[in-house]
Amino acid sequence: MRPILALILAIACQHTLARDTVLHAARLLDIESGKVVSPGEVLVRGERIVAAGQHVDHPADAETIDLGDRTLMPGLIDAHVHLFLHPGAEDAQTFNESVAERTIRATLAARDDLLAGFTAERDMGTEGANAADSAVRDAIDRGDIPGPRLRVSGNAIDILGGHEDANHYNPEQKALPNATYANSADQLVEVMREQAKLGSDFVKIYETGRDSIADGKFSTPYQFSEEELRAAVREAARLNHTVAVHATGEPGTGMAVLAGVASVDHADQLSNDTMKLMRERGIFAVPTFTIIDYFAAHAATRQAAERYRALQAYHIAQFKMQLAAHVPMAVGSDVGPFPHGTQAKEYALMVANGMTSFAALQAGLINGAKLLGWEKEIGRLSAGYYADVIAVPGNPLDDIGVLQHVDFVMKNGIVYKR
Repeated sequence: MRPILALILAIACQHTLARDTVLHAARLLDIESGKVVSPGEVLVRGERIVAAGQHVDHPADAETIDLGDRTLMPGLIDAHVHLFLHPGAEDAQTFNESVAERTIRATLAARDDLLAGFTAERDMGTEGANAADSAVRDAIDRGDIPGPRLRVSGNAIDILGGHEDANHYNPEQKALPNATYANSADQLVEVMREQAKLGSDFVKIYETGRDSIADGKFSTPYQFSEEELRAAVREAARLNHTVAVHATGEPGTGMAVLAGVASVDHADQLSNDTMKLMRERGIFAVPTFTIIDYFAAHAATRQAAERYRALQAYHIAQFKMQLAAHVPMAVGSDVGPFPHGTQAKEYALMVANGMTSFAALQAGLINGAKLLGWEKEIGRLSAGYYADVIAVPGNPLDDIGVLQHVDFVMKNGIVYKR
């Protein structure tokens, strides 16, 4: 189906539930207890859940949607997405595609993610499209287009010559970076204030890169000092925002944690001291396994594939250490450079790499909701929470892979997929 036609159909097929609605299925996942009750029901009134459990009241005028042999569960959360990216050379698309074209693509990506069951996401930087993500978020909130509820950062923040700078172009062409420059604490604060003015919800900072691995030894340079990061965290608190860092290894990961960031995204390497502090402060690691898995499978050369596999193996070994150290985890896929709507694989990879299905689901739903600042609104099927509900075949506690086969999606009490 052509993407624009699919978007029109997705909007046309929204079913606004004007009256009480009862969702009924063979099972319901209680994400707090880790129990699956049978049967399962959810009573929805407007945009909120009234009750959920084995049986709920069936008001006389309620519509009942019987989903058969499926499991009802909260809508999925992806804490690390890039709506403004698509598969292909990242530098080429950000250089050659206009912001208008990339914004249209972002609306289609948001639709694809929603229809895959992701009802909430954190967009981790527009890669040069500045505050266009605020417009996408606001259009979704108004109901103009289908998509997850979003937290957005605008452009990420980087240093001159840093991870997302246009480092390999003819300097005479003055190629623009994919992030906004800040080269001091004062500049960090200035950029953050500008982004807040334009509608950002949180701050994304590139703290490390470019990564290297040789003979099993991983290294990555840091970009901002601990004091610069502390200034960013202080300003974020004043703005009622949080700071997320792209940080793959030490010493950058440790500096970020000492500064008090909310999440360390990628987190390929964490020292014992860093892990201890993350556990004590409740700072989340967001592993993003799917992106490297995709890059390794689609590498242009054998050498590139070998590098990605080496990075992947190192990260998996470190992840097992992080689990043993009880580092708080949230689920983020880094979707964008791989196809939107396919990122439920992240849950499966976290399980394959050492987590239990229950722990992965709690990391995605309970921890994801907390990281996005919506812990009292989403991530559970509980009275008063938003009616963000999906249905999957089978039992996700037995087979986490069923998350890749979502066939019912409700967000905010509106059915988008049935």
